[in-house]
Amino acid sequence: MSAHQPSVADGSPRLFRWVLWSCVALVGVLGGLLIGLITTSHKSAAIPSGPVGPVGPAATWSTGAKLAPGFSLTDQSGKPVSLAAYRGRPVIVTFIDPLCRNFCPLEAKVLNDVVAKLPAAQRPAIVAVSVNLWANARRYLVQDVHKWRLTPEWRWGVGSSRQLAAVWKAYQIEVLDQPKTIAGVTVHQITHTEGAFIVDPTGHQRALYLWPFRAVDVTHTLQQLARASS
Repeated sequence: MSAHQPSVADGSPRLFRWVLWSCVALVGVLGGLLIGLITTSHKSAAIPSGPVGPVGPAATWSTGAKLAPGFSLTDQSGKPVSLAAYRGRPVIVTFIDPLCRNFCPLEAKVLNDVVAKLPAAQRPAIVAVSVNLWANARRYLVQDVHKWRLTPEWRWGVGSSRQLAAVWKAYQIEVLDQPKTIAGVTVHQITHTEGAFIVDPTGHQRALYLWPFRAVDVTHTLQQLARASS
């Protein structure tokens, strides 16, 4: 993420779309410059251990300004997961490739750190909506729970291609699939917007963080929401 990336005040749609597309484009550029740095199903790469770049959210919304789009998906245990079920509690809605082995595990670690640093009463739920239609088998989701040491607050959100595409569109998440056939086997290389939305207890969007972001900044946003509602 460029240090010169603009912030988006109150979710300005035009600039908001630009920021999301720039995030996708950046992933592509990095992939061209540093082999293996595109989010892909079966590749891992050596990348920095911590995020660098702008501090704070890429977009913010005032109280009650924008209701977060609702959805109903299925989690890693086969149970329903929906945004509406978390009304009364803050939620982080993020978009993750379960087979990613570069950016997504780093984002997961940052979100785990966010939860760990907050008092139990302020801890958000995390709903990670899959961006890889070929990575939604339960074995992959459970594998990540253990390999990424995911917090108990983390729940995957998977579903049909139609269901997931509707959620991506509602949150303006760009997902690009570049399939390649190698020795008769098709591998799906997924590039997507690395976005994490902060949803307040009333179900409204309050902030958007684009990777790379820091746990301390997300924690600060959640603490502000907790103070405002107390």
